[in-house]
Amino acid sequence: MKGNDHTDCASCAIRRFESAADYRKRFIVQDQIDRYLSDGPHFIDETAIFAALENARNAPANDAARVRDILAKSRAIETLLPEETAALIQVTDPALLQEMADTALAIKKSVYDNRIVTFAPLYMSNPCVNRCAYCGFRAGNAEQKRRILTMDEVRQEIDVLAGTIGHKRLIAVYGEHPDTSTEYIAETIRTAYAHQVKSPRGTTVGIRRVNVNAAPLPIEDLRVLKQVGIGTFQVFQETYHRETYARLHPADTVKGNYDWRVTAFHRALEAGVDDVGLGVLYGLYDWQFELVATICHARDLERRFGIGPHTLSVPRLEPASGTDVPTTSPYLIDDATFRRIVLISRLSVPYTGIIVTCRENPESRNACVGYGITQLDASSNIAIKGYSDFASEQHQEKDRQQFVLSDTRTLEQVIAYLAQCGIITSFCTAGYRCGRTGGCIMDALKTGKEGKFCKINAVLTFREWLDDFASPATKALCEPVINRELAEIERHLPKFHPTVKEHYDRICNGERDLFF
Repeated sequence: MKGNDHTDCASCAIRRFESAADYRKRFIVQDQIDRYLSDGPHFIDETAIFAALENARNAPANDAARVRDILAKSRAIETLLPEETAALIQVTDPALLQEMADTALAIKKSVYDNRIVTFAPLYMSNPCVNRCAYCGFRAGNAEQKRRILTMDEVRQEIDVLAGTIGHKRLIAVYGEHPDTSTEYIAETIRTAYAHQVKSPRGTTVGIRRVNVNAAPLPIEDLRVLKQVGIGTFQVFQETYHRETYARLHPADTVKGNYDWRVTAFHRALEAGVDDVGLGVLYGLYDWQFELVATICHARDLERRFGIGPHTLSVPRLEPASGTDVPTTSPYLIDDATFRRIVLISRLSVPYTGIIVTCRENPESRNACVGYGITQLDASSNIAIKGYSDFASEQHQEKDRQQFVLSDTRTLEQVIAYLAQCGIITSFCTAGYRCGRTGGCIMDALKTGKEGKFCKINAVLTFREWLDDFASPATKALCEPVINRELAEIERHLPKFHPTVKEHYDRICNGERDLFF
């Protein structure tokens, strides 16, 4: 089965059912839920969330003094209270909305400097024991072609991602299935890190950071992933609304257990995983409830561990094979609402990275750059073995992927757009290899110290990419941006500048992976 397409048949269905039952018994450990829910109300308290939203609706919507007090708290890099997020949701005055947008961008620049980090998704498998109503990967979807990458196929994908496109950071994505166990995930991570390839200019390049989007795992399994160098562990709650969650995720599946999923990051942090990434799937339920619930989740992680989410993702429903939920849900949101979610997310959890993926159309993603996002994917292909099978990033096969992408721009096109906006593209992974993770990076982000290292490493890694992959036209467009950033380092970070310049010159002469 591994590494090969296979079709649904009666015997396969029986094996999947038996495996799903065994898998559920083995993986859902009740003690590893209860320990995080035993000291008062559930941290996703629906009654309190609805009350916060209702109180905000009944209060003056455009109380400038109140809004500015909240924005001052955001500028101080303090996580907002649920009722403060609810108050921002109700703002309609254009002048106040502009103040919110200006504050969001200023916060982003203060915390993360003038840069956007780029990455690519690498889908490792699509067999799944779950039956999520909106997902192309769900068990029983006869339209989906199933496949699990072999290690040779993982290397072939990285040949394209690292050697042709120039990515250095991945989010590895897995269906939830016994055949893609924790051992399989760990093996793919080791393979991704170990595989080195040549760039078009002949330099040795590879993947330096593998983040993971996978199913919730027990603490013991998360420790295995920690040992092999997992980056951020990302799990989307999908929806925080219990009734909706139960309707979309059948109770007899692993994913049907709401509390096992919502405590995934508590287990990850207890296991020693440094960074976690929150997200809901906007369009499954009311966006205002989901946004306030996300803040509640972030605050509980801060309360228990002193570490909030390293990233927030804001995906929304996109068409998928074998389901009409992404087009018929009564909670679908338009582009203006999506941008509002991004804006309020930045203000509500000001230290976190915010990811907007290729699910969104180019116009929407471009607009979100102005609201303080920090990460974009590009040249993305989410078909299983899509990078090595298809020469064009624009090629999509709905029956080999979880959903349909809306932004099919290449990495070079996205970099050129950002350069036109005066923004430097960063391929930096230095903080993760220098120990600036977990609580350390949280402190550095909140005090603005991490932004200094971000600027330096953005310059060094961008120089690498320009020399290894950029066309002459893109290189000419980006040179003024990188030169301006170098000048700012010399002006504002004079202590570091001599070493930065020495590293920079060595990179220009062909060395790679020099960082602070």
